[in-house]
Amino acid sequence: MQYLQILPPIRIALSAYRAVVALETSLISHGLPWPKNFETAQKMEAAIEVEGATPATIAIHQGKIQIGCDTPLLEHFSRAKDVLKVGRKDISAALSTGRDGGTTVSATIHCAAAAGIDIFATGGIGGVHRGGALSLDISSDLSVLGRSKMAVVCSGAKSILDLAKTLEVLESQNVLVLGFGTDCFPAFYARDSGLKLDHHVDTPEAAAEILHCHRQLSVELAMESAVLIVNPIDTAYAIAWDELQDWTAQAEKEALAAGVGGKALTPYLLGRIGELSAGRTLEANQALAVGNAKLAAKIAVALAAMARK
Repeated sequence: MQYLQILPPIRIALSAYRAVVALETSLISHGLPWPKNFETAQKMEAAIEVEGATPATIAIHQGKIQIGCDTPLLEHFSRAKDVLKVGRKDISAALSTGRDGGTTVSATIHCAAAAGIDIFATGGIGGVHRGGALSLDISSDLSVLGRSKMAVVCSGAKSILDLAKTLEVLESQNVLVLGFGTDCFPAFYARDSGLKLDHHVDTPEAAAEILHCHRQLSVELAMESAVLIVNPIDTAYAIAWDELQDWTAQAEKEALAAGVGGKALTPYLLGRIGELSAGRTLEANQALAVGNAKLAAKIAVALAAMARK
């Protein structure tokens, strides 16, 4: 392929039908500050390797879609100031101009699928912003999830969003939302948004069974939507929902006054909430991201074992 550049360890793992887990780069290029971003990227990759899977951090670099980043490249994306935030629609622009791009959920899903990777771990997906019914500020993550067979492990959607409407859109896109050890939709830093789910599992093996069936149905019934596995943040790092709502309201008011919107809104809100929480949300963000990477690896290993039978 002209644009895909797959690191040898990942190519070898895929050819041997071993477990591979995709990771995004916008988390480190736009989501967390230095050095927490670099530390988080390394911890996510290490958590995947400990479980017997191969990490594949995806980025746009020097006119190529990089499937897998070595340590110097991870550090580059953690430190660089002019990295584009690349969604699915931005991939061709980033490639043709040679700009570095940190891939969001929507871009990472698309690139991972092209490389033959079918499970992806992240912190939280995008969704419908508050007031989205009027502004139509709705993340492309949701439409991409409706058109992909990817399994995505996350801690629900970011708590700054309208979570009820986000779930409604996911349903309209035929995305199966599967709680891991929970019957409620997690809210990123908070374990429970109060929104009930229809389906849940309690073990990685049970999740892998559903994903295996989903794969088969994608062939037999042409089902092309994703499975979203939502994993609540560890109790030790969780933040109360009421506290988050107060910080979010203040951050939104300040963003409006400063004229912040579009792609800049989510990083601004998360950064400001981090300040208001005295750094608690930064620790929580790292904890949930690493926890999701670990769970994704466990599911990927169980799924790979089923595929080899």
